[in-house]
Amino acid sequence: MEQQKQPAPARPTAAFVGASWVALGIGASLFFIGLYNAHMLLSEKGFYFAVFLLGVFAAVSVQKAVRDRAEDIPVTGVYLGVSWSMLLASLILMTAGLWNADLLLSEKRFDGIGFAMSLFAVVAVQKNVRDLAAARDGDPAPARPRPPLFPPPPAP
Repeated sequence: MEQQKQPAPARPTAAFVGASWVALGIGASLFFIGLYNAHMLLSEKGFYFAVFLLGVFAAVSVQKAVRDRAEDIPVTGVYLGVSWSMLLASLILMTAGLWNADLLLSEKRFDGIGFAMSLFAVVAVQKNVRDLAAARDGDPAPARPRPPLFPPPPAP
C-alpha cells in the first residue's frame, strides 16, 4: 500500500510572517526592558532570564512535536511529555517568581505580559518557518545546493 503524501500547507502571507516576528520582538523587548529596569540582584535577573529561555525553547518544542504528529512524523510520547512539562514548569516558575518578587504590581505585569507574548509569538514564528520550508520544498524550482560544511579530504 502506497503512503499518501499530505499536501503542503498554505504559504503564510508576508504580513503574518512580519507580524509574528514583530510580536516576538516586542514581547522579548518588553520582558528584557522590565528585567533591566528591575531593582533586584543579578542572580534574580539570571533566574528570570533562564526561565524565559526555558519557556521559549519549550514552546518551540511543543509546537514542533504537535506539528510532527499531525504530519505523521514519529514523535515519542516521552519527548512530547517532556516538552509539555517544561512549558508548564516555565509558566509555574515565572508565575511564582513574579508573585514573590519585591516589585511593583505594574512591573510584574510588564514582565508577565512580555513573557506570555513571547511564548505566543515564538510558536507563530516556528509555524511560519515550517510552513515556508514546506512551501519552498513543494516549489518546482530546485533550490541551489549548499556547499558542504566540511570539504572532503583530498584523495591520496
